[in-house]
Amino acid sequence: MKLHQIFFASFYEPKKLAAFRLLPIGKMFQYVFLFIFLMTFVSFGRSIFDDLNEFEVADEVLEFGSALGALQYPITFVLALTVSTFYIFIRLSIVAAIGLGLLRLTNRRGDFRQIFQTTAFAATVPLLLALSFDFIPALAEHNGWQTVLSYGVHLIYLLLAIRYYPKLPAKK
Repeated sequence: MKLHQIFFASFYEPKKLAAFRLLPIGKMFQYVFLFIFLMTFVSFGRSIFDDLNEFEVADEVLEFGSALGALQYPITFVLALTVSTFYIFIRLSIVAAIGLGLLRLTNRRGDFRQIFQTTAFAATVPLLLALSFDFIPALAEHNGWQTVLSYGVHLIYLLLAIRYYPKLPAKK
């Protein structure tokens, strides 16, 4: 399955989200890293061109940045990519752990690897939602409700996909 097919199916087809657990693990990593790169590229470009000054910077840091010259941009991008990767995989692990509990509560068959893959593909809409919060001026102020909303949407997508997991066999 191609990445663009996975992308469009992850919006409105929970049955396919559940079936994506059977895809090779490499396809999931490819999809997640493409998303991480996209998010990092957009936020990095926005911070460069919009000149967002979110933090007070000491004079020594500004002096060091000017000494680096153009080299500061690739260093910053690689650092931002690393932090974004760490954040996304921690987020996916937390939601997958919750999803594993939901699997047990709904008496569905699956293991952590499968629910992690479903969680990764179910993260499409919540991550796009989180990315869009940065571009809507009324929502740009981050006070925590955006994170709660994003996690809530992620869990809803995951729960919709879990309904299509096979049921556990009846105990004798």
